[in-house]
Amino acid sequence: MADTTNNLSSSSVELIKDQSRFDKVVQDAGNHLVVVHFAASWAEQCQQMGEVLNELSKDPKFSHVTFITVDAESLAEVSYKYEIVAAPTFIFLKAGNKIDRLDGANAAELTAKVTKHSLILVEDLTKSTAKQDLNERLKQLINSAPVMLFMKGSPALPKCGFSRQITQILNEQGIKYSAFDILEDDDVRQGKYATKFKQQGILQKNSANTRYQVLVETKGLKSFSNWPTYPQLYIKGELIGGLDVVKEMVESGELKDLAPKEEDLNTRLKKLINQSPVVLFMKGSPSTPRCGFSKTIVGILDEVGVPYTTLDILSDDEVRQGLKVYSNWPTYPQVYVKGELIGGLDVIKEMKESGELASVVLKSEQA
Repeated sequence: MADTTNNLSSSSVELIKDQSRFDKVVQDAGNHLVVVHFAASWAEQCQQMGEVLNELSKDPKFSHVTFITVDAESLAEVSYKYEIVAAPTFIFLKAGNKIDRLDGANAAELTAKVTKHSLILVEDLTKSTAKQDLNERLKQLINSAPVMLFMKGSPALPKCGFSRQITQILNEQGIKYSAFDILEDDDVRQGKYATKFKQQGILQKNSANTRYQVLVETKGLKSFSNWPTYPQLYIKGELIGGLDVVKEMVESGELKDLAPKEEDLNTRLKKLINQSPVVLFMKGSPSTPRCGFSKTIVGILDEVGVPYTTLDILSDDEVRQGLKVYSNWPTYPQVYVKGELIGGLDVIKEMKESGELASVVLKSEQA
């Protein structure tokens, strides 16, 4: 019998065929949005909505969204879990939890829901979770951009004179930076919180139920950096200092020397395609590809036994858009050998079938 699930396949939306893969995709997405299309191969509306989903997946503003298709009949347990009674049905997930659903074929409403739920709020990026250690979170924040400024307010609306001055200096120096408003997050600013039991601190009796609670106090970023005031400027994860230090470094010329230099995009792309003999630009990583084409091409390269380097174009929109123009190749994945574009999945398949791929790979290893 022919495999009718092929009717559900898409150029950039992965077709999930087993529950373990479904669970892994949802887990790997973390707090980012996952849009699950429960479809049936015999339903024409599913194919039409699949095309809509395919186009949404190509939109740069949804690069952080994971779009997948599930054969509702083949994965009965998953369909049962999400109460799927008809196809198409769309389930919207974040952190493994269902946040919304759409029953039926409505392209406009699907687009509206994807747009609504894909928004990355500041609070999503900055709120700590119960499981996340504050110091680990602070490490992630100070390393979230090459130049990171912790300030009161935002660069557009600073809420203290010191913060206003330091943003003006960075702008005048032409230094690209990201900013974090410490007034929006008291954990980062002050770090005060309470936990129960088995932690060293001040025991306080609760007269209501005679249980005890340990009150724990930390100092947030001030303690982490051993710097008592704001604003604080970090470069490559290292504390530079506050306003006075930054002013002194501007006068000496040290700040501009220390700040990362912005490369011309073409220069950066040239370095990336030459970083190893074989470079694959794909969606996701070899262990967690984010589209069917990327997954297939990884399988081919692994089968041939070629060592290769990868870059996830979903994590860098500048590279994702720029490389299409640089290489004059409109789609991903893209394979480069010794800095030269070989092509995408169709080309690699043909080269493998003709035996040419192994020959090209061998030459790259000998060079």
